[in-house]
Amino acid sequence: MEIINALPEHIGQIAALEALCFEAPWPPDMISRLRERFIVAAEGDAVLGYAALSTVLDEASLDKIAVAPASRRQGIGKALLDAVIARCRAQGMATLTLEVRASNQAAIALYENARFAPVGRRNNYYEKPREDAMIMTLVM
Repeated sequence: MEIINALPEHIGQIAALEALCFEAPWPPDMISRLRERFIVAAEGDAVLGYAALSTVLDEASLDKIAVAPASRRQGIGKALLDAVIARCRAQGMATLTLEVRASNQAAIALYENARFAPVGRRNNYYEKPREDAMIMTLVM
């Protein structure tokens, strides 16, 4: 497995994973327009997971991170998160912030192990089901 920048040929697989993993998936045309924000965990031609990052000045946001259900619990999410953090540090970002479902204990544990700290909450942020988002930030 390697972590690489998303290529045009990855868009379809990213979109398929997006639809599989999220209740409100980004459409393929949006993923295509924002492709430069995506990195993928690839094994050969197969996309096992991806992450999307956006930045404003010295603040970064982890907008998306997903791993194919059949590929979970193999360290792919951690590898993607580590790559995002490394990229942020290399770009001189001061902080990296994300939102996560308050009930997503596996993701929260992953972020806490990477030294993210909870800094707030967005009430009723998610739909299907309606749920709060925990806001977590990593100070670089």
